[in-house]
Amino acid sequence: MNFPFYIARRYLFSKKSTHAINIISCISAVGVAVATMALVVTLSVFNGFHDLVASFFTSFDPQIELVPAEGKTAPADDPLLQKVRKLPEVDVASECVKDQALAIYKGKQTMVWVMGVDDNFERMSRIDDILYGDGTFLLQAANLNFAVVGIRLAESLGMNANWDGNLMIYAPRKTGQLDLANPSDGFVVDSLISPGVVFMVKQGKYDRDHVIVPITMARTLFEQQGMLSSLQIRLKNGSDFNAVKEKMQHIVGDRYRVLDRYEQQADTFRIMKVEKFIAYIFLTFILIVASFNIIGSISMLIIDKKDDVVTLRNLGATDRQISRIFLFEGRLISFFGALAGILIGLLLCWLQQQFGIVALGQSSGTFVVDAYPVSVHPEDVLVVFATVIAVGFLAVWYPVRYFSRRLLG
Repeated sequence: MNFPFYIARRYLFSKKSTHAINIISCISAVGVAVATMALVVTLSVFNGFHDLVASFFTSFDPQIELVPAEGKTAPADDPLLQKVRKLPEVDVASECVKDQALAIYKGKQTMVWVMGVDDNFERMSRIDDILYGDGTFLLQAANLNFAVVGIRLAESLGMNANWDGNLMIYAPRKTGQLDLANPSDGFVVDSLISPGVVFMVKQGKYDRDHVIVPITMARTLFEQQGMLSSLQIRLKNGSDFNAVKEKMQHIVGDRYRVLDRYEQQADTFRIMKVEKFIAYIFLTFILIVASFNIIGSISMLIIDKKDDVVTLRNLGATDRQISRIFLFEGRLISFFGALAGILIGLLLCWLQQQFGIVALGQSSGTFVVDAYPVSVHPEDVLVVFATVIAVGFLAVWYPVRYFSRRLLG
């Protein structure tokens, strides 16, 4: 066995002549353990929110979305898109035209995203899972156009699931000049009625300002005949998602971007990653402060073991080996503190998952989930362990060298 490590291990668990050294060593280990536990729990909560947001995708966002690399629209009959549609792994391909417009209902108005979709949108998105009301998902019947609106948009406009009257949609004309004498001529106007349902994705970006309409009506409204904003795709069960996505990107080249659900919500997840990283940095600073307690413990141990150092030198131990004894002592404190902190952190995460100990609000049903969501990712645990070990090793390296020279020289 490595000689310095063997002596350091004996020092760690042996009784010291001064009882305060044992207490300070325990406090050092506890400080490291608490900081480690905080890192594990905090990162797991961020992972829980990340996974919670991702769980909402299955009801609304397409598995894969092809959007033009330049501009807002592309020809619906583009041969590249037709080639993608014909891939054997594609189950449903739905065209979409999406743009902003002004919505007015009984004197109330707001800006909305009008989302024109194909007749097969219901198969592509399984939107039935997020519909509320007594009606059905219906967008067109004879000459009538229906609109399915987000639940928060319906609330802001004073609607219910089966709202009466017409929802008026105004979109500025893309051609011609505005006649100030008759400004209304500068808009394309259409009206929509209710199919008796609203949708609730449980994401504000959809629920508060999205309106689903027939794609024919959207193309007329935005003067985009024969065009599409995106091609939304659902794959057949059992398809290799990554391989199919790569194949699609190879087909369309740099003309289109092939986006999975995470890339479609890139801004949201980028913010969440930044928040998680900032939390990691702050907690690492706390860990660094906690690790400084080890310095006091090691310096007192060096003083306590001055007689042992003389004996070891007489037995042939070098100054380097003696310094390594106290280095290993500090590193062992960091190691056991990290191990204990990770175990306690994992236990707390399990308790939160099972029993929801820490609630999000005072009353049940106020939020999407009643308790803070938690998801433990093994890679985060490894990062935390590596961080604690690295911080602990660096925290004791210079102080041990300094005190060894001053107190044992």
